[in-house]
Amino acid sequence: MKKIFRYTCMAALAVGLASCSTVPLSGRKQLSLVSDDQIQEQAATAYKEFLTSSNTKVVTGTSNATLVKQVGGKIAKAVNSYLASEGLADQYNFNWEFNLVESPDVNAWCMPGGKVAVYTGILPFTANEAGLATVMGHEIAHAIARHSMEQMSNQYAMQVGAQVIGVATSGKSSVMQSLLNNAYGIGGQLALLKYSRGNESEADQLGLIFMAMAGYNPETAVSFWQRMASAKAASSTPEFLSTHPSDARRIADIQKLIPKAKQYYKK
Repeated sequence: MKKIFRYTCMAALAVGLASCSTVPLSGRKQLSLVSDDQIQEQAATAYKEFLTSSNTKVVTGTSNATLVKQVGGKIAKAVNSYLASEGLADQYNFNWEFNLVESPDVNAWCMPGGKVAVYTGILPFTANEAGLATVMGHEIAHAIARHSMEQMSNQYAMQVGAQVIGVATSGKSSVMQSLLNNAYGIGGQLALLKYSRGNESEADQLGLIFMAMAGYNPETAVSFWQRMASAKAASSTPEFLSTHPSDARRIADIQKLIPKAKQYYKK
């Protein structure tokens, strides 16, 4: 990741576009060439299209649907409070939404701007409220860490570097629009970005802290990831784990991160 970061920053600098931001809590520097407002606008449109698609069945009126909204609300409230305490609230103007979707897929995701979907296929593995908080904390962490923005910025910088020619503002807009369309689909077809292993590990770290801030014991996250590891061993890799670190490494890393996360634990 460091090598990629250096390359993309150099490519961006070559055309006078370099900009970097800092991930909350982890303190990691990341390339930032894409407008958050533009990403969130595109994500909100894609999310609405996804929910209203004939292929999507949003679950309402059930205990599980209610739990998804409750857990999401607790984590969002805790995250908003933390960001406000750090003077970062104006950088995260999220309009949070949480929905349970009927699907056998073992998956969950959070778009930029706080647009969350949890698939019913993952509920047997979350098993309880704390397990659900583990999943939602992890996915919300992707949005707070702006991993979509980072990946789009890296892709854009690489394109600029490959062109060898100065890129005008109009060219930038056209490339950015292409990246946004590729990231969130066109015509209601959702095509979320696959995060790198480094992003996944960072989401694990922040997710533990976010669930702890919301009142969930981060130690319970280990049981969830162990259940997911069993699912992976028993069948093909679930979408939720497609680009993640190895099971043994992830669980070991999470165990090491628990003491720090517990510093934020509010019972």
